[in-house]
Amino acid sequence: MRKLFNSRLNAKRLNAFSMPELLVVLVIIGILVLIALPNLMPLISKAKSVEAQQQLVFLHSLQQSYFYMHSKYSLSLDELGFEQQRLVTEEGTANYRIEIIEANENGYRAQAIAVVDFDRDGKFNVWEIDQDKHLREIEKD
Repeated sequence: MRKLFNSRLNAKRLNAFSMPELLVVLVIIGILVLIALPNLMPLISKAKSVEAQQQLVFLHSLQQSYFYMHSKYSLSLDELGFEQQRLVTEEGTANYRIEIIEANENGYRAQAIAVVDFDRDGKFNVWEIDQDKHLREIEKD
């Protein structure tokens, strides 16, 4: 009976990788990621800048609505009903601080300023929008 039990165990045994083999593969993948990461930093920065662009376009629509009601642009985010999301530096999710630089009856300028140096080169990404919806990158990261 014992012989029959052992032969069943051997028949059900699956082929698998050993722990050292898996660790070697993980180390190789880690090395490849470290080699590729510097080449991916501009792509990561570009992807994160989409957040700034979307926030500024939203702010533009709020400014336009405010202008139609008051015949001037607002200098206050609160007046517009724009709520700044919590920044990553404050344990939030937003990477950009939104600020209105200037506003009057003729126009406005607003900026999205990164609070994180995405590629760690000492430069922080800055985007700007105006009353004509001209969206442009002021400072590249």
